[in-house]
Amino acid sequence: MAKPQIEKSQAKKDAKQRAKEERAEDQRMKHRQQRTGQLGLYAAVAMVLLVAGYWGYGKMTEKHTWTTVPVLPSPHIAPGLPHPPYNSDPPTSGPHAPGLARWGVYTEPVPKELQVHNLEDGGVVIQYSCQDCADLVKQLTTIAERYDRVILAPYTGLDRKIALTAWGTIDKFDEFDEARIVTFIKAHIGIDHHGAGG
Repeated sequence: MAKPQIEKSQAKKDAKQRAKEERAEDQRMKHRQQRTGQLGLYAAVAMVLLVAGYWGYGKMTEKHTWTTVPVLPSPHIAPGLPHPPYNSDPPTSGPHAPGLARWGVYTEPVPKELQVHNLEDGGVVIQYSCQDCADLVKQLTTIAERYDRVILAPYTGLDRKIALTAWGTIDKFDEFDEARIVTFIKAHIGIDHHGAGG
């Protein structure tokens, strides 16, 4: 009689032990799943930071071809009145007309005093100086027409074939380079410079 009682007691102990072990295993599994989830989250955050850092580093070390020009005092002046000379050609800041030139493509040069006001308002001016260069003008027109704050016009006396200007910034070169032009436009378009010398 004592033997079956001992066996029952042993069976209960064994069942309790198995239940305890199963609970411990469940806890270990939950802990592993939590750690796996946390590791996944950490990996995702690390990936986002890595991509952001790579992008930021790229922006900081990005090479550009333009030159920064000191910003001149830029008061409004009446059209045709004499004023101090500009410090770049084409101009990138300085005295300017109170009105804006319309954005778009021109077949005649745009007065410097109008250009400067457009630059102050966040515009980019693309200018060219060449003879019999219809293909170049067509290529430049295709780019200029993509944007609503760009002027394209010929420029008399330009010392290079193409000039890009923005407020306090200029880039001049001789061969058509779409990537260079688009990079310049994207870096400067739409930035209002009122109060930055004006």
